[in-house]
Amino acid sequence: MANLPAWLDWAVLLTALGLALLFKPWLPLRHAPLQNPWIGAMVLLPWVWWTEHLLPNGLALHVSGACLLVLMFGWPLAMWSLLPIGLAAKLIQTRAWPDPDALVTHIVWLGVIPATLALLLGLAVRRWLPKHLFVYILGRGFMATALAVTATGYLATFAQHKPDTIDFEEWMLAHWLLGWGEAISTGMLTAIFVAFKPEWMLTYSDQRYLPPSAGRP
Repeated sequence: MANLPAWLDWAVLLTALGLALLFKPWLPLRHAPLQNPWIGAMVLLPWVWWTEHLLPNGLALHVSGACLLVLMFGWPLAMWSLLPIGLAAKLIQTRAWPDPDALVTHIVWLGVIPATLALLLGLAVRRWLPKHLFVYILGRGFMATALAVTATGYLATFAQHKPDTIDFEEWMLAHWLLGWGEAISTGMLTAIFVAFKPEWMLTYSDQRYLPPSAGRP
């Protein structure tokens, strides 16, 4: 089966970027504690994305950090941050300007879709589960990330983005394992940042997630 037309991936990306603009994605960067972490992410994540070329059989999968970007900087800024991350990763890999359609497809399926699914699952956690520190870390950091990446594998299959070199079972197993790999890294960093640098997590606040304490004003 041939892939769906490339314009559909363009439509997904442009829709996400357009919606993100409505929420003024630049606003989090006016918060001084988020500026250095965001710059750090822009420097480090292209190299993480670059590791995809090390995988065999056309399995273009890797830990993307997209779900962590949502937790740290919010969905709007995460969407726009994926553009320079994806472009820089391709430039590092090929040392040439990448094919625009291939670049957009990569950004959409390794960044935009899992990050958006993680946002939706995170909003459900926030709405329906208790407001507790461990609910935030385990629910949004671990479980939402694992489910978002795994669900992206199913969506990619329906959109006919699965390489012909692997079968469906291998594809879904790869996404399931990748989902837990992404969940471990995202959840671990979420726990560390909440403990030591909560100001780096735009989606976290002590007032919302810490239980009331008699010692707290």
